[in-house]
Parts: sequence; C-alpha cells; structure tokens
Amino acid sequence: MSSSAETAARLLVEARRSGRKLAALPAECRPANVAGAYAIQDATLRAIGPIGGWKVGAASPDAEPGCAPLPAAGIIASPVALPSAQYGLLGIETEIAFKFARDLPPRATPYTRDEVLAAVGSLHPVIEVVDTRYADMKAQDPLSLLADLQSHAALVVGPARTGDLAIDQTRQVVRQMFDGVVSAERTGGNTAGDVLRIVTWLANHVTTRAGGLKAGQIVTSGSCTGMMPTKPGSTVKSELPGLGTVEIRFTT
Repeated sequence: MSSSAETAARLLVEARRSGRKLAALPAECRPANVAGAYAIQDATLRAIGPIGGWKVGAASPDAEPGCAPLPAAGIIASPVALPSAQYGLLGIETEIAFKFARDLPPRATPYTRDEVLAAVGSLHPVIEVVDTRYADMKAQDPLSLLADLQSHAALVVGPARTGDLAIDQTRQVVRQMFDGVVSAERTGGNTAGDVLRIVTWLANHVTTRAGGLKAGQIVTSGSCTGMMPTKPGSTVKSELPGLGTVEIRFTT
C-alpha cells in the first residue's frame, strides 16, 4: 500500500467522522488511475470497519464497471429513521441488491454468470443514501469521487425475495416518492442494463482484491432513478413491484 493512498484515506476518514469537508485531496495523494482510487477505498475500509457489501455500476450496458466496498455499519434494515444532519447531501438512489448466501472465494478461473447467480440467496429493493466528503462534489475529478467510496453514505435494505433471482432490470418498474409525491418513476432505469453482468464482474474483481465475495454480503447494482436530493425531515419510499418497498424517514 502506497503512503499516498494511506494519506488520502486518512483525510477522507477524518472528514467522514468530523463532518468537516475537504476542498479536494492534496495533489500529491490524489489518485492517478482507477487502481489508485481502489487503493484509497481499501485503506478507508481498513480504518472504518469491516466490509458488509459492495456497490457496482456501469455507465452503459457495455461499459467497464466501477465499484466500492460498503462499511457494514452503514447497511441498515428498512424502515428506518435516520438523522438528517449525519447525511448532509441527502442524495437518494433507488436500486436492486443481491445478498449472497455462500462465499465465492478466489480461484484460478473466472466465475460465470450462472455460478454467481447460484451463490445469491435473495434480492432486495434498496435505497442508497449518497453523501460526499468534499465541500463541492461537482468540483472533483472522477477518480477522487471513486476514491471516496463513490460518494456512499448508507444502504437501507428492504425485504428479501428468495425466488426468481435472475431479475431482468430492464423490465423492472421503480417508483420513488418524497413525502408521498412521486419524484421518479422508471422502467429499466439503470444505465448498466443487465445488472447480472456487472455483479458477475464484481465477483471476479474482488477475488483478487478482497478475498472474494462472502456469504451475508450484499451487492447493490446501481441507480434505477439517478441521484436526487431530498430535504431534512422528509420521508422517502421506493416501491419496486414484485420486489417490495423500502423506506427512510429523515429526522430533524
């Protein structure tokens, strides 16, 4: 692990814990490539606790995915009340997540889509709460955002569906509401298209990076709605017909 990655992670962890935002990572420890951003993510997780899951996404059905580990302490069952002040940006993304029932350990050959799906125990509707450790997220370069766990704050997890796990995201309806008013309604709104493609990519990516996916970990597969900010005191409810409902109330 490079000292620059450790320095960047220390700054991001301090910003996370104190609430004091960074203008930017110092130039000398800013990631120069994706591998550098992932090294900062890994150093961050070593400081803040065990990995409870992963987020993965892709800009298009053919694009190379990107990912970030999720702290176990931030994976929370729905419905839940969360203090608004701890989630400054209050960004909301409704997503589909896969919870693994068995390990996918490192091995010499890549896992296939069918093998990854066979290790999944349940599907879940989830809301990712988005926040940033930077004072101005829009002013940051993409690698600095990737280093900051892809702007992850929390993952609120709805009920489990244990059958029909080979979901076709492109046909899944998502209805997201803020205080009872529909803020987004999409069918197949995830830019990645086939989410099983990117979950399979992740399973193989983490065999060399983190010892593989572990039973009990949850993988969320990218936003179906785009990121939308809500406001302190609001209630967010997302309905995914056939999957269920997930809900957060942000307290003031």
